[in-house]
Amino acid sequence: MHRATKIVATIGPASSTPEILLQMIQAGLDVVRLNFSHGTADDHRQRAEFVRDAARQAGREVAIMADLQGPKIRVGKFENGKVTLVAGEPFVLDADCELGGQERAGLDYKDLPRDLKPGDVLLLNDGLIVLDVQRVIGNEIHTIVKIGGELSNNKGINRQGGGLSAPALTAKDMEDIRTAMSLGVDFIAVSFPKNATDMEMARQLANIAGAPYGIKPKMIAKIERAEAIPALQGILDASDGIMVARGDLAVEVGNAAVPALQKRMIRMARESNKFVITATQMMESMIHAPVPTRAEVSDVANAVLDGTDAVMLSAESAAGKYPVQTIETMAAICLEAEKSEQSELDKDFLDRTFTRIDQSIAMGALFTAYHLGAKAIVALTESGSTALWMSRHWSHVPIFALTPRVGSERAMALYRNVTSLHLDTNTDRDTALQQALETVVGKGYASRGDMVVLTVGEPMGQAGGTNTLKIVRVGEPY
Repeated sequence: MHRATKIVATIGPASSTPEILLQMIQAGLDVVRLNFSHGTADDHRQRAEFVRDAARQAGREVAIMADLQGPKIRVGKFENGKVTLVAGEPFVLDADCELGGQERAGLDYKDLPRDLKPGDVLLLNDGLIVLDVQRVIGNEIHTIVKIGGELSNNKGINRQGGGLSAPALTAKDMEDIRTAMSLGVDFIAVSFPKNATDMEMARQLANIAGAPYGIKPKMIAKIERAEAIPALQGILDASDGIMVARGDLAVEVGNAAVPALQKRMIRMARESNKFVITATQMMESMIHAPVPTRAEVSDVANAVLDGTDAVMLSAESAAGKYPVQTIETMAAICLEAEKSEQSELDKDFLDRTFTRIDQSIAMGALFTAYHLGAKAIVALTESGSTALWMSRHWSHVPIFALTPRVGSERAMALYRNVTSLHLDTNTDRDTALQQALETVVGKGYASRGDMVVLTVGEPMGQAGGTNTLKIVRVGEPY
């Protein structure tokens, strides 16, 4: 069956062999995430090679996303590896401390004392430990433990409500961008951007690093800072897509605020013609269990019903016991949720104006296919923009985007309801259209007598040149 919602999975120790990767791709994996918070450049290079090899064996393109670590603010290391903090007791975060103990811990971000004042609340280890800031003396942050627990080496620190000044791109991120471009990745995910400027800077660095390889990656903003919420439209405008990164975001704004923010972010992304990934703890229990909880099934299904382009796995596929089963389960949930989705295409088009010819053709094809009951929309596209515009509206008509460009084929791996396929020619229109129909029929997506809506640009081979809409019945001359 045609699944509209895409699946992103992180690869790690549990999923880095060619055999497991091939099984994951066959189970429905669309985009592989390389987490640059862990591993060396050589680790990422080997994994990227395994992904490309497995995709070739599977007979389809799989995209690769490089996820930058960003300014993760952490405590330092402890003499014994960990301490247990007790509610009501004092605890000091000390930028000058080399090795922590029961009374104090070091900081990897030395400027943290400059960002804080008495009354601030610090959340450690994803919010499991809460510290109330009493005073700041030089490089020391004196706190009282509000909620205690076990604190081990290098656990993260957030300030409730956000507001930390750490830049979105660290020196490590800049080096990782160069590494990612040498691997030929398709997407760069930027952690903790605060505004559009952060994304513009990341794009410029990625384009420069990618120039020797002829690559301009799609840029993804991970929305995980409280400050990013009021700046969301600007961040969207500066990005190709966003990730609803519910982990750090929940720590900063509170768990209860995240579901409504998720719906708002997905809606804004679609309205801005950007793609969106929903991430964090979607199938968390499947790290250890062969089946998900009912709550996790509902979470994935609700993200689909919200209109997300993709759902993402982190530790479930990187370190879990059941990486392949997790993808199979997630794919089944997505398919079931999509069956119940109501198309509001007519309402979507009310009060809409299109100033570009190619965008008007894309919307016309979507509208026509929906009302004529076409089995498929086939878009011949260079850049993938036509398919992106169509995919912003839900119609239950699958979209097949055929392109001669491998980069465009991989980029479209994240677009909802779009299946990207390779087209051998981009010169003769009639030959290309015939090849497109044969490809879709050959893969079993349409059969003789079915109605198919085609879009193409004349002359062919120019990005942004889609200007023709054609309606054909398979098997009849056109």
